[in-house]
Amino acid sequence: MVVEGRLYIANKIELIKTAEYSNPALSFSQELGEALVLLCKNMDISVPLWLSKNTHEFAQFRSTNFNADQFNESVNFDRFQFKLLK
Repeated sequence: MVVEGRLYIANKIELIKTAEYSNPALSFSQELGEALVLLCKNMDISVPLWLSKNTHEFAQFRSTNFNADQFNESVNFDRFQFKLLK
C-alpha cells in the first residue's frame, strides 16, 4: 500500500511525503498501522493517537486528519492529513 502524509500550518501545506509498505501476512488494518508508523518516521513526527473519529473518516474517505492535540509530543503544525493512495 502507498500512503501520503501532509502537514498543514494555518491551512497551508508545509510538507508532503509518501511511504510504501507491504506485508501480505498482515491484515489490512495492521498493514495500515505499520504504514502510518513508517510515514511518521519519514516525516520526523511522532505517531498520532488514532481515535474512533479517524476510523469513521478513513472508512468513508480513505483519508483522515489528526489535530495537534492527538500527538503525545508538542508539534509545530496544526494538522496532519493521512491518506491511502493505493
